[in-house]
Amino acid sequence: MPTRNRAGILRDTSSMTDLDDLRYPIGRFSAPASSGPETRAAQIQTLRQLPEQLNAAVAGLNDAQLDTPYREGGWTVRQLIHHLADSHANSYVRFKLALTEDWPTIKPYDEAAWAELADSSLPIDISLTLLTSLHQRWVALLESLSDDDFRKGYVHPESGRQNLAVVLAVYDWHSRHHTAHIVNLRTRKGW
Repeated sequence: MPTRNRAGILRDTSSMTDLDDLRYPIGRFSAPASSGPETRAAQIQTLRQLPEQLNAAVAGLNDAQLDTPYREGGWTVRQLIHHLADSHANSYVRFKLALTEDWPTIKPYDEAAWAELADSSLPIDISLTLLTSLHQRWVALLESLSDDDFRKGYVHPESGRQNLAVVLAVYDWHSRHHTAHIVNLRTRKGW
């Protein structure tokens, strides 16, 4: 049965455990039943709003708070922000590859290893600025696409063919998912 979490985000709690609640505060990704223009417009709006929502989610946090994991064994808030920049930059490039090549095979990357690299300890403003610029370009690209364009895609070596409509849905979820990690941590800690 769907319920709203502390951040007001609707999620399916029918199979959630406490760890699942922390790891998947809005639920696990599930492809939407429809990927028509109205659904895509809402998903694009999520991407448009992400930089502003992230800035609000981390406003006023000090270094100790930024270096706090959102759950035991999870990434810190700082790592989450840098991960979003890494992941969304990769996705933006993959969209452009799919639009300019015939079902290209993309190269996956090790997200956990990237989160341990030295640049993941930099101030978050660097990645917040990157996300702002990146999302302005990404949203402009997405808004220019036709229905046929959203049927294009790429081949992921681990998960197979992915069309751009589904990938957009993934990144709508991904944006809300990680923002909820931060908002829920702040709520639990009273920050």
